[in-house]
Amino acid sequence: MTISRQKNIEYLKKHPDGCDVIVIGGGATGLGVAVDAASRGFKTVLLEQNDFAKSTSSRSTKLIHGGVRYLAQGDVRLVREALHERGRLAKNAPHLVKNQKFIIANYKLWEQPFYSIGMKVYDALAGSLNIGRSKIYSKKKVIEAIPQIKQTDLVGGVMYYDGQFDDSRMAVNLMQTATEYGATVVNYAKVTGIQKKFAKAAAVKVKDEFSGDTFELWGKTIINATGIFVDQILSLDTKDHQATVRPSQGVHLIVDGSFLGGNDAIMVPKTSDGRVLFCVPWHNKVILGTTDTPLTEFVLEPRPLDEEIDFILNTAGQYLAKQPTRKDVLAAYAGLRPLAAPKDGDGGKTKEISRSHKLFESESGLITITGGKWTTYRQMAEETVDLAIKVGELPERTCITKTLKIHGAKTTTERERQDWSYVYGSDQEKIQKLQEADPSLAQKLHPKFEFTGAQVVWAVREEMAQTLDDVLARRIRALFLGARSAKEMAPQVAHIMAQELGKDEAWEQEQVASFCELADGYILD
Repeated sequence: MTISRQKNIEYLKKHPDGCDVIVIGGGATGLGVAVDAASRGFKTVLLEQNDFAKSTSSRSTKLIHGGVRYLAQGDVRLVREALHERGRLAKNAPHLVKNQKFIIANYKLWEQPFYSIGMKVYDALAGSLNIGRSKIYSKKKVIEAIPQIKQTDLVGGVMYYDGQFDDSRMAVNLMQTATEYGATVVNYAKVTGIQKKFAKAAAVKVKDEFSGDTFELWGKTIINATGIFVDQILSLDTKDHQATVRPSQGVHLIVDGSFLGGNDAIMVPKTSDGRVLFCVPWHNKVILGTTDTPLTEFVLEPRPLDEEIDFILNTAGQYLAKQPTRKDVLAAYAGLRPLAAPKDGDGGKTKEISRSHKLFESESGLITITGGKWTTYRQMAEETVDLAIKVGELPERTCITKTLKIHGAKTTTERERQDWSYVYGSDQEKIQKLQEADPSLAQKLHPKFEFTGAQVVWAVREEMAQTLDDVLARRIRALFLGARSAKEMAPQVAHIMAQELGKDEAWEQEQVASFCELADGYILD
């Protein structure tokens, strides 16, 4: 089933009435809501102002986890909920979510029993959905698992399991799942206004960001799932709206896989700023992060601050045999978290603000869901649609997403995961057929990566990719795995896209120039 953005736009213009659920926002939360609503049989529309997962949802630490530090903070309810969702997601998207071993390296004798007890509690909270039991590791076992760990004063470690995944690939698969259940999903469609009827939110004004055309859509419920931009939508609903979220920036650095030397991850339980820090294998590279920096402005393309970069490099260097430097960073990316705004006079640090999600209804009936994290997106969606049923007086229908397989679901082995194409799950065979039909599409886009032209074609035809950024950042992840290499493959990818989209050479040149400017922000000088 080819997914056409243009056909979806045209359909919405011709059928502006009769929606049960209109979802604003195409990140993890909005896509989750669209999947839930559509799978319950409601007529669902999702509108995203840019590309799916363009913002926060493509810039995570790539973990499906309970949150060890929330356990340390005593938030048992949040951890239990997240661990249960972790187990469900591992079953529903096995092609993307895998069990990842994490090791807490112990450099003092008291640390081993202390962290071992904590991780046993973590295991227990997962209940029947646990994905593996924690264990105490000897010094020798820790070194075998992570050959490049710093060995001076190392006494042993504690190993535990959590989930690891690819965030924007999950978002793309959720978009496809929603579509398969009948939702009409459109990217680059910005909501610019909310229409009221008898003082109730009844319609949205939409602008096609490519053509400039505007149109209206009427629905029984309107859901604001715009993440860091929730206050912008709430301002369309209420003129004197006061901000409900504040931004906190998290930065991650990508370095070569040799910095760990194995397949296990490091979890640093407490850093100098009170956070945890991860060194996690991802697509044969390593993610180092993250930070928690209060900011004042929400933007689509945040940039890492020098002090954040230095903090990550210095902290990681305390646990790695080889200290990573700025020259070793293949890509540096920043994401903004929408955290609940503190009350007046509350100067609390953002790391202390709860990651629990917040769901509420405005006087107009506009439903807003904010906060949370990737791991709990499904639970958030279920609660949101349950509320939408009440607000929109929709027929009662039971949520089915606890066991709903996500598009592409297919069990993969560790060996299969060494090749990038595993992320396509059950779609792999179709991409292989594209390459067989046109051998030129089987050629690698860059000598350092496994990406092929067929995957670009697939991104345009089946994954609604519209720009070079869509493909290189969120469909094949080149920008996040090696920003310089992504710039080098940009002209070839733009040419393949132009052929698929019917664009001219001027479009190709504009796309390459725009993308290279963006990619420069991921490169450390």
